[in-house]
Amino acid sequence: MKYIIRGHRFQVTEALREYAVKKISRLEKYFEAPASETTVTMSVTKGKHAVEVTIPLVGVMLRAEDKSEDMYSSIDVVVDKLERQIRKHKTKINRKFRHESGVKSLFKEGAGQTAVSVMDEEDELELVRTKRFMLKPMDVEEAILQMNMVGHNFFVFSNVDNKEVNVVYKRSDGKYGLIEQV
Repeated sequence: MKYIIRGHRFQVTEALREYAVKKISRLEKYFEAPASETTVTMSVTKGKHAVEVTIPLVGVMLRAEDKSEDMYSSIDVVVDKLERQIRKHKTKINRKFRHESGVKSLFKEGAGQTAVSVMDEEDELELVRTKRFMLKPMDVEEAILQMNMVGHNFFVFSNVDNKEVNVVYKRSDGKYGLIEQV
């Protein structure tokens, strides 16, 4: 697996680089074919040490992030989150494609099976509420204002500029993001 480790407003030391590679490389035991490249971004903002890891695979994108007081503990937590995602996804695939080949070949059979139980997929994915509303054509700025007015962290709207359904959302850094249809 190829690792791209970078610091955002933060100088990554060789010790941090080696620690991240050592910890993340333990996830390789779950994959049939190694991921092409794993991106690790480390940053420090307002005293919080943040680590974000992205592992692109065929048909699935594994991504986790964590913020804590220590960069090493953030790396540990991110690797644990990724491991849970892999086990959850593998369980889902095994249920769905029990007798088929295909996406199931992303993950090795029997890799990393421990005494940790995976939550039942049906319990976790229960739909508890449905909302219906008319999409009012508006620009991005108006959508952000509407989102803030209703007190949500995302807002779906019809973009007046491109006539497509878009989503604005509030990021963890307090800024805003836009999701556009391709």
